[in-house]
Amino acid sequence: MVTRKNPIFDTATTLGKIFGFLGVSAICGVLVAGLLVPAAAVSGSAASGSIEFFDTLPAELQVDPPSQSTRILAADGSLIANLYEENRTKVALDQISPFMKEAIIAVEDSRFYEHGGVDTTGILRAMVSTARGNKQGASTITQQYVNNVLNANLAAEGNTDDIKLNGVNKGVGDKLREMKLAIALEKKFSKEQILEGYLNIVFFNRDAYGIEAASKFFFSNTAKDLTLPQAALLAGLVNSPSAFDPITNPENAKERRDLVLGLMLHQGKITQVDHDAAVATPVEPKITQSRQGCAYASTAPYFCDYVLHLLLNNPAYGATPKEREQMVFRGGLTITTTLDVNAQNVAQAESDAAAGVNPDNWGASIVSVQPTTGKILNMAQNTSFLPMEGKFNQTQNFNVDKLDKDGNDLNGLGGFQPGSTMKPFTFAQWVNEGKSMNTNLNAATRRYPQNFPGGTPVRNPPSVGMTPGFPAASTCRTPTRATTGT
Repeated sequence: MVTRKNPIFDTATTLGKIFGFLGVSAICGVLVAGLLVPAAAVSGSAASGSIEFFDTLPAELQVDPPSQSTRILAADGSLIANLYEENRTKVALDQISPFMKEAIIAVEDSRFYEHGGVDTTGILRAMVSTARGNKQGASTITQQYVNNVLNANLAAEGNTDDIKLNGVNKGVGDKLREMKLAIALEKKFSKEQILEGYLNIVFFNRDAYGIEAASKFFFSNTAKDLTLPQAALLAGLVNSPSAFDPITNPENAKERRDLVLGLMLHQGKITQVDHDAAVATPVEPKITQSRQGCAYASTAPYFCDYVLHLLLNNPAYGATPKEREQMVFRGGLTITTTLDVNAQNVAQAESDAAAGVNPDNWGASIVSVQPTTGKILNMAQNTSFLPMEGKFNQTQNFNVDKLDKDGNDLNGLGGFQPGSTMKPFTFAQWVNEGKSMNTNLNAATRRYPQNFPGGTPVRNPPSVGMTPGFPAASTCRTPTRATTGT
């Protein structure tokens, strides 16, 4: 008689699955023990140790506003440039498409409105699935929000090495902390507040943090106007922004999108007709590339750069350079300047025309300051901030000093020899003193008032038309000659 093999021990693969199941069970035992502490007594030394560890974990989460883009505006409110470390624009929940809210819940946490921060059913499901060789996560939207907030706080402090990513460097202790904070968060905030916070903080792409930035980047749309297939695609993207990127992996993106649509149908969030129409929609992103920094300013990049340096040098925005940088690039500021767009356009045209084709890289600049107020109305120069074929590329500002009065960098070249620009001022002072424009004088000798700064008079070669007390005007042809105007 042939002995019948027990199918449980039929293969080494099955044994591996059993041991995997036991290993996962042990981990989940720790997690569930911690989870049930507030509600039930757990006996045993191992459980007791888990409870003690769970009790030592923090129960309060500091939820700071997520990093947002700072905008520099002209006097009329038009945008000059965006500054950010994370491209994000926060929007209220009622400014997000209902499709997006339903899609993200369907794929990330279908029992979002039923659990208290941690989904025990999801943990057991993930445990069984993982034991079968199909690894699954069990983090709720609340837990994901907690993890994103913790990582955002670390990034804001400059501690990027301590950031924890699921499946990369997150241990059991990290998961327990995340669970405890999620439970506490559910007691403090409503489901709507948590969902709004999550959709505004989650990462979609290196150029898109939060749903508003993602909508604009991938579909040139607002979060409020996302269609069903667009929302499903973005909801699916959260799981792996690179693997499901519709730009680089359109087939993967469509497969993932259709999976989200199937879940929405199964959960009764959409009809069969809506599902079929969305599945039939091709994946066609309409990219609006984000532009960060003054180099991509819509107008007056050098003025923008000047404003940026003033912000970074101003202690009103932080006591230290690091604090000021964090405030400017993460604080979501709105900086309204004195720039007159029309005056800027005229100044830019004049400075561009000053040197013509300009094969020798001559520099020309114009800055206009309003009398009595000191408002800068335009600041232009005939160079390109970014490298461009056939253009004079220059990142430094011809119009400003190298340093401000406190010795802080302004990214300026520090001025140029005035050349003939000084002549009108010299003649104006001469006439102001009551002297005639037809007077002939010997400029070989300079006469200085007593105690005049500079010491001993200097003898120069004769120069026609010079006022006593002023150096001879000169014109020096250099590769970066600048002309100024007010």
